[in-house]
Amino acid sequence: MNLSPTVVNSARTILSSNGREASAMAVEVVNKKVVLRRYIELGEAPTEGHMELVTTETIILKVPDASPPAVLVKNLYLSCDPYSRFLMSRPQGGYPTTSPGSPVPGYGVAKVVDSTHPDFKAGDYVWGLTSWEEYSLLTPKESLFKINYRTDVPLSYYAGLLGLAGLTAYVGFYEISSPKEGEHVFVSAAAGAVGQLVGQFAKLMGCYVVGSAGADEKVNLLKDKFGFDEAFNYKKESDLDVALKRYFPEGIDVYFDNVGGSHARRRPWQHETSRPSDRGFTVLQYGHLYREFEEKVVKHVREGSIEYLEDVAEGLDSRSGACVIRGPFRGPEHWQKAGGCCTRVILITACVCYE
Repeated sequence: MNLSPTVVNSARTILSSNGREASAMAVEVVNKKVVLRRYIELGEAPTEGHMELVTTETIILKVPDASPPAVLVKNLYLSCDPYSRFLMSRPQGGYPTTSPGSPVPGYGVAKVVDSTHPDFKAGDYVWGLTSWEEYSLLTPKESLFKINYRTDVPLSYYAGLLGLAGLTAYVGFYEISSPKEGEHVFVSAAAGAVGQLVGQFAKLMGCYVVGSAGADEKVNLLKDKFGFDEAFNYKKESDLDVALKRYFPEGIDVYFDNVGGSHARRRPWQHETSRPSDRGFTVLQYGHLYREFEEKVVKHVREGSIEYLEDVAEGLDSRSGACVIRGPFRGPEHWQKAGGCCTRVILITACVCYE
């Protein structure tokens, strides 16, 4: 697959009036993008029919002079997360979603091509909220972070482990849960991008950790790969309360819920002497902790004390997007490739190698 940009006109001259440059040669290229064709209605699963690959639009690789402070980025990796389905649904309750005809939004890793923003310059590598397209013009706020460890870990890690999933696990466990060494921790959907990291953070603190998952292969991976003390297939349990009491006869200190519904409403397994506190959070409210998180997790990766799996699909198109949003695991070939437990990432450029 050819992932190189298509050059439309490489001889266009842009005269700048903002002092950035007196003049510059700007390239106009085709900006391939995946746009929302129609909303995903309640009860529907994402399909190729909900999305459309557009290859007819072009973009000049220069931030427009009239634009507010902005960065023009070349997207390298896009993270495919379950929340993308929500963003592609019909608006409800005042929450903004994507309008049909607009590029599908998502978090990803990118390289700055041009910038008029004081915090970023051409050549910087960043991760944050972008769109499913080859190039994006972004107005950075709290949702764009400069990458500090480009040579220490694969860039794709910033679409998962060192991106939103990792920060969610870090904030939720250390800041919200306030764990103590030796406490008992239960993680639901423990094989997901967030859950697997929460369990490993808990083990690094010396906690007893049990996770639930929906397949025996995932259960084995939690124990054999990610170091959980115990794990169980909740689909094989007729009574979840009985299962939890089996693994936590003295009760649970920290329950990290990634599911909601019946999982989140459980109460009998809590310590009788504890005072339950249910807390949710919006992870980007804790963006000020990102550098602390990044430094600690990169250190763990270097030391080999955190395991991480990702499934990288090559090429930006509606088919790959529909597949990865539908579900984390898409058949036996993916169990063999990534052990059935991974972060889904789309590689959309050839200038970054995935190993």
